[in-house]
Amino acid sequence: MSMPDPALNVLADGPIRAMVVLGTRPEAIKLAPVVRAMNASPAFDPIIVNSGQHREMLLPMLRTLGIAAGTDLAVMRDRQRLSELTGRLVNALDAVIADRRPDVVIVQGDTTTALCGALAASYERVPVAHVEAGLRTGNLANPFPEELNRQLIGRIARWHFTPTARAAAHLRAENVPDRNIITTGNTVIDNLHWMLAQDEGKPAFRTDLRRVLVTLHRRESQGAGMRELAGVLRRLADRGDCEVLLPLHKSPAVRESLVPTLKDHPAITICEPLDYPDFAATLAACDLVLTDSGGVQEEAPSLGKPVLVLRATTERPEAVEAGVARLVGTEPAHVLAAATRLLDDPAERAGMARAVNPFGDGKASNRIVTTLVRDCLRPDALFVPAFD
Repeated sequence: MSMPDPALNVLADGPIRAMVVLGTRPEAIKLAPVVRAMNASPAFDPIIVNSGQHREMLLPMLRTLGIAAGTDLAVMRDRQRLSELTGRLVNALDAVIADRRPDVVIVQGDTTTALCGALAASYERVPVAHVEAGLRTGNLANPFPEELNRQLIGRIARWHFTPTARAAAHLRAENVPDRNIITTGNTVIDNLHWMLAQDEGKPAFRTDLRRVLVTLHRRESQGAGMRELAGVLRRLADRGDCEVLLPLHKSPAVRESLVPTLKDHPAITICEPLDYPDFAATLAACDLVLTDSGGVQEEAPSLGKPVLVLRATTERPEAVEAGVARLVGTEPAHVLAAATRLLDDPAERAGMARAVNPFGDGKASNRIVTTLVRDCLRPDALFVPAFD
């Protein structure tokens, strides 16, 4: 991996104290290459804080990615309300920031952890860098609460590291100054290339049938909608020519929605969440992806895997426009018809299985750390207002 300009690696007042706040698997995956780039540079003194939002899923992931979290807040409670989680996170993160006094706080994406990290930093007058900024659906209810979280972070951040030109345009439309917007590509592509190069993972599929990888977890789909999607997956498995693999999210609501319909079917493989090496290998081995995950929408096109997006909206329309993903919603008949077409029509599948990725070239993390060093070397950079 190429590193930032060595000329930027000397700071008169010591290294930049960069606090990286994460708490979920997607945050770990997308911030890992940024942390690795900072660890490789004497310009940085990274401080890694784990909110514990996905604690069971996250700790093994951090070890796999070579990241050690120095602070673990462990704020999760069973079936807690979003307001409870938000209150605990802001209080806990505010205390850590006040104690460690970082020069910059780095958050990623749209999680409650990211929002609370940005809020706590702003309360302590510490500038915020938002990785994967600018994604929008324009609908605060979908995805919920992620769209709201992104928009709120967009009012706080000093640095907006956008994955695409479209994301940058969204921020300009919201009057974010151009100097605060840096288009880098998405760091998930950096990490996918890095992980596959390690060659440590094994696909989780059990058979040589055509392989359908499914991930489902969105809050707005849980309950009746997700139970209907489980019925679709069972009908796909009933075809007899494909294996449906479902790594189960840890959420009890997700499991209650899916498992009763899907258990005990010979062509359905239900497993615990895969560690990242195995997930990357499984993604590389599949023939079709059905997902409501934003990260998977970004990763699959790098490997030429057709993606059906099981959501009403997506803040990543670039993949749809590139022809490598389709937004099919959650209505069972539509999902079943779209999946059937791709399984039955080789030309249809080949048309989507083009390894064209609009989300980056694998160098996003280097652009991020280089920008932070350059700006932090300027005496007026840290407290430039986010908005004029």
